[in-house]
Amino acid sequence: MNRGAVPGEPAFFSMSSVEIGMNKQAVTTENGATSRIDESAERIKQATSSAVASTKEAVERAADHVEESLHRATDKVAAGANRATEKLSDAGERGRAAYDATMDRADEWLGQVRDYVREKPVQSVAIALGAGWLLGRLLRR
Repeated sequence: MNRGAVPGEPAFFSMSSVEIGMNKQAVTTENGATSRIDESAERIKQATSSAVASTKEAVERAADHVEESLHRATDKVAAGANRATEKLSDAGERGRAAYDATMDRADEWLGQVRDYVREKPVQSVAIALGAGWLLGRLLRR
C-alpha cells in the first residue's frame, strides 16, 4: 500500500499532496518543454524557408546571368557566321568573274590564232613544227 492510502480504496487514489504537486509540476514542465520544442521547430522551419528562398533567388539570378551570356554568345556567333557567309559569297562572285574573264581572253586568243592561221597557213604550220620540235627536245632531257 501507498503512504496515506485510505483502507479499502485502490492505490491510485492514495496520492499525497506532494505527489500531486510533483505531477502538476511535471505536466507543467512537460507542457513548457513541448512549447519550447514547438517554438524551436517553428524557428527552424522559418530559417529553412528563408534559406531556401534566398537560395532560389540566387539560383534564379545565376540562371538569368547564364541565359543572358548564352544569348550574347549566340548573337556573336551568328554575326560571325553571317560575315563569313558574305565574304565567301563575295569570294565566289570574284572567282566566277575571274573565270569568266579568263575564258573570254582564251576565246579571244583562240579567235586570233584561227584568224592568223587562215591568213598565213604556211607560216602557221612552220611555227607549229618549230614549237613541236623545241618542245620535244626539252622533254627528252
